[in-house]
Amino acid sequence: MTPKFDIVILGAGESGIGAALLAKKLGIKTFVSDSAQIKSHFKQELLNNNIPFEEKHHSSDIILSAQTIIKSPGIPDSAEIIKLIKQKNIPIISEIEFAAQYSNATIIGITGSNGKTTTTLLTYHIFKNAGLDAQMAGNVGNSFARELAQNDHKYFILELSSFQLDYCFNFNPHIAIILNITPDHLDRYNHDFMQYAKAKFRIIQNHSPNDLFIYWLQDPIITQLINQLNPKSQQFPFSYEKIPNAKAWVSNNQIFLNLNQNLFTMSINELQIKGKHNIYNSMAAAAAAMAAGIKNEKIRNSLKSFTGVEHRLEKFLSIRGVTFINDSKATNVNSVWYALESIYQPIILIMGGIDKGNDYSLLFDLVKQKVKAIVALGVDNSKIIKAFSNIVPVYDTNSMEKAVKKAFELASPGDVVLLSPACASFDLFENYKDRGKKFKQAVRNL
Repeated sequence: MTPKFDIVILGAGESGIGAALLAKKLGIKTFVSDSAQIKSHFKQELLNNNIPFEEKHHSSDIILSAQTIIKSPGIPDSAEIIKLIKQKNIPIISEIEFAAQYSNATIIGITGSNGKTTTTLLTYHIFKNAGLDAQMAGNVGNSFARELAQNDHKYFILELSSFQLDYCFNFNPHIAIILNITPDHLDRYNHDFMQYAKAKFRIIQNHSPNDLFIYWLQDPIITQLINQLNPKSQQFPFSYEKIPNAKAWVSNNQIFLNLNQNLFTMSINELQIKGKHNIYNSMAAAAAAMAAGIKNEKIRNSLKSFTGVEHRLEKFLSIRGVTFINDSKATNVNSVWYALESIYQPIILIMGGIDKGNDYSLLFDLVKQKVKAIVALGVDNSKIIKAFSNIVPVYDTNSMEKAVKKAFELASPGDVVLLSPACASFDLFENYKDRGKKFKQAVRNL
């Protein structure tokens, strides 16, 4: 006889294991199924907690008898098991949706195509420095469910990807931030940019006038969807210039934020993290902190002391006058645009990996202005070679060691070697962190 479970969790990565641990704590009968081999440390957690599981296949009889399915964000809707679940009309939710039901925290949810991790870490940095009971989770650090299984908190600061939001229905972050929306993950959204953008907007689908929506006013897609969807939340738009409706802006190298008649100011020169995109990230984080009642001086001190994120425009080493910058987290074209925009020295650009439907033409002008050569790094670099070979020399490599050596050969003192891939990492690496670490090791080995 097929065993019956209240919840079946598909995928035994960080998200799935976190959901399993929370379900176990709540006394919910749970089964974990992964079509691939489960990593040893995750498998050990399941064994230690007596959570039944399977790997390297999906038992459809067990899965299709569940009351609810929790789907890990990495599993696409095109997977056969997802099609079968949908045919049976079994509810599918995300780990974020599941965990949120059991938390009493004030939730700050942060999404966008670029800057999510920096803004999440910066917001967390401000809240912790202010002495608040806050925890960071989601797409950075541990999963929301894992953290909640250990402790609820007064505040949860969650980095949220579109994949995590796709299967959220009742989830409602009290403070929601959308930093920007540019083409990314289009392979998962039928190559339909608007479908991807609407996934981001699920972050405010349950907002009421008691909730706050912080967003970049100069993003045309955000503006278009606000006009279409007419959100119910209080709105806090930020922009680079002082324009109508902006509640945060820059003027004479000063950041200004105005929330409920509370005016916050500081010089952009006091920010440790540089570049226009980091001014946006700082405004968004400061707005969330102001909304939580954190004093201006605490916010200012935290913005001054925050030094950035590993693998995101991380200045690593200088060797014989050549500076190496690790921007492995730049997994889409817009991230690379921001990286190139923030660097003023000549650049040797290392890019490549699994293309997600990228439009490289967005980079052409900056590449012409700033890039001396491109070192393509991936199993198949044909799209990058075709896109850029008429603009700058492009070199084809298939390992990090070869890419770093070639880039160093091409660089002169005063140049920057920038790893900013514009692509997913899974052809040669486990993830962007693995790619960034291998970049740093290859630089050390020069």
